[in-house]
Amino acid sequence: MAVSSDYLDYVQDQLSGLGGVSSRRMFGGVGLYCDEFFFALIDDDTLYLRVNDANRADFTTRGMGQFRPYADRPELSMSYYETPADVLEDAAALVAWARRSVAAAMAAAKLAGKPAAKAAKPAAKQAAKKAAGGAGGAGTPRSRPQR
Repeated sequence: MAVSSDYLDYVQDQLSGLGGVSSRRMFGGVGLYCDEFFFALIDDDTLYLRVNDANRADFTTRGMGQFRPYADRPELSMSYYETPADVLEDAAALVAWARRSVAAAMAAAKLAGKPAAKAAKPAAKQAAKKAAGGAGGAGTPRSRPQR
C-alpha cells in the first residue's frame, strides 16, 4: 500500500488545473481532496477516482478495476475505480474526469445530510464558547435540574 513521493507529485501536477486539491496520507495510501471533498485515493502508485451512477460507466466500459482495500476480502469494495492510463497521462482529460469525481463526492456528502467539513464546526463553536466563559465553560457552576 505504499505511495511514492514521485507518483504523488506527478498526480498532483496533472490535477493542478482542478484547483483546491490537497492530499493527506492515510492507512499507507493517500487521500485526495478538492476543497473538503474526498474525491480520489492513491494506493500502490495507482490513482482511483470516486464514482457514482453518473460516471461509473466511464470506468466499467473501459474495464477498470474497483478499489478493494483488503486483498483477502475481495467482496469488499469502495466507490473508487482505477483511472485509465491514457486519462492519467492527459492532464486536461484527468481534470475533466476528476471534476465528475468531485461531483460524485459532493452528491454523496449531500445524501449523508452533511457537508464534509461541517463536522468540525460544532466543536469549534463549543471551544469558542468555553473560551468566552459561556455555557459549559471553565468556572461555570453546574447544578442538577430541579425536579
